[in-house]
Amino acid sequence: MKIADRKQTRLAGSIWLDKSEQRFLGQKRVELLRQIAATGSITHAAKAANLSYKAAWDAVSAMNNMADQPLVISATGGKDGGGSRITEYGLRQIQLYDAVESEYRRFLARLGEKVHDVDELVNFMRRLMMQTSARNQFLGRVNGLKLGPINAEVSVDIGGGDQITALVTTNSVENLGLVEGGEVYALVKASSVIIMSSVEKIKLSARNQLRGTVTSCKKGAVNGEVTIQLAGGKTVTAIITNDSIDSLGLKEGDPAVAVIKSSSVILGVGL
Repeated sequence: MKIADRKQTRLAGSIWLDKSEQRFLGQKRVELLRQIAATGSITHAAKAANLSYKAAWDAVSAMNNMADQPLVISATGGKDGGGSRITEYGLRQIQLYDAVESEYRRFLARLGEKVHDVDELVNFMRRLMMQTSARNQFLGRVNGLKLGPINAEVSVDIGGGDQITALVTTNSVENLGLVEGGEVYALVKASSVIIMSSVEKIKLSARNQLRGTVTSCKKGAVNGEVTIQLAGGKTVTAIITNDSIDSLGLKEGDPAVAVIKSSSVILGVGL
C-alpha cells in the first residue's frame, strides 16, 4: 500500500531501550525517573507522571532488576512512605535515553522523506522481544555450572552480592548456550516465593535464601503481595496468604528472607 498524501501522513513512533530483548527504558519510565529525581518520592512522581502508585513501583522494580546497578534507591518510613533517589547510574541512563531518542526522531524524519511503502515500514520497525508473565525477572551472569547426566545446577550472579541457583536439565543448558560469564535471565513466579521472618532460626534445604527489607506489603481478598528489597537494590515479590502475612507480622521496614527452590527458577536468554 502506497502513502498517497505526504502532507497528511508522517512517521511517528516511540522508542525503548532493551536489555536482552526485555523492555528496559521507555518514554513513560524515563519521565517517572525524572519525577523521582525532582520530588524524591515515588508517590509524588507517580502522580506527576500520571501513573498509579503500583504501576510506578512495578516499573522501578523492573528497571532495578534488569539493570547492572540500581537506578532508584528507596527507603521505607516517613510521612510519605519513605524517600527515593536516583543514583548516578540512573541519571546516566536518562541521559542515554535522551540522546538515543533525539537521534531516533531525526531518523524518522529522514526516513519519512524517502520511504513510500507502509509494508516496508512495518517490517523495518518490528523487533523480536521475549515476554513472560513471571513477576520476578533478574538479569545476571552465570558464575557456576555443575553438569550431570540429566540435570544441571546453574548459579547466577544477580549483583549486589546476591546469587540465584537454578536446577534445570542438562539439555536446557546446551539449548540455551549457557557458559560461565554469559548473560542470562532468572525468572521466578511470585507464587513460588516463600517469605520468612529473618529472625526465624530454621534450617532449610532451599538453595536460594535472599535477605532484604520489606518495602511493600499489601493484602487482597485472600492473598497478599509482599515485596522485599535486597541489599543490591533489586526486589523480590511474593504472593502469600493474608494469614501468612499476619502470622509473620510483616510490615514495611521489617527484615525478611525470600526463599526460592532451585527447581522453581526458570532460565532464559535473549534471542
